[in-house]
Amino acid sequence: MAIRHWPEGERPREKLMSLGSQSLSDAELLAIFLRVGVKGRSAVDLARDLLSAFGGLRPLLEADRERFCAEHGLGEAKYVQLQAVLELSRRHLASQLERGGALTSPTLVRAYLAAQMRHLGHEEFAALFLDTQHRVIRFESLFRGTLDSASVYPREVAKRALELGAGALIFAHNHPSGVAEPSNADRRITERLKQALELFEIRVLDHFVVGDGEVVSFAERGWL
Repeated sequence: MAIRHWPEGERPREKLMSLGSQSLSDAELLAIFLRVGVKGRSAVDLARDLLSAFGGLRPLLEADRERFCAEHGLGEAKYVQLQAVLELSRRHLASQLERGGALTSPTLVRAYLAAQMRHLGHEEFAALFLDTQHRVIRFESLFRGTLDSASVYPREVAKRALELGAGALIFAHNHPSGVAEPSNADRRITERLKQALELFEIRVLDHFVVGDGEVVSFAERGWL
């Protein structure tokens, strides 16, 4: 049965309008994005099929172009639309961090860093540069590849912090394996960076490790 023939309270669009987006299932939200189904399958049916084929919402959202477009009911137009939606989401989180107020929400920082780094297929080390009042100056990727104490250069980090006039930093890096638990090497790198930046009176507020479904904070572990 076509969605237009469903009871009004069960149609995804009407349900969103009356109850809010949080009330919809993954399949219902995806159906709104898809707009139409395929022959013999409603948009919700197609959405459920796609979630099953990809193994969930996140693998679908992070699928590469070739894999995404190969699935029945999708294609390049949908891929382009999805990439635009994802980038809008990342920019929305960034704008919340950059509104000029002091950074006071660890939850927002976690969400922003996860959106920026969780999907990366390689290891990357980045920093949020903050002023002395902990307002965001800039988020930058600093190093990429296999990260160890020999591939992260405190001198370069300090130089960039001074160029931007930063008074504090929050570091972040991802674990492509999906396991967010910090390694001993991660702790050594953080301590080296902290000591180097202290020479310039620049504070390290936190270091987040971004995994598959978790983001671990050094500060919450009492390591800073």
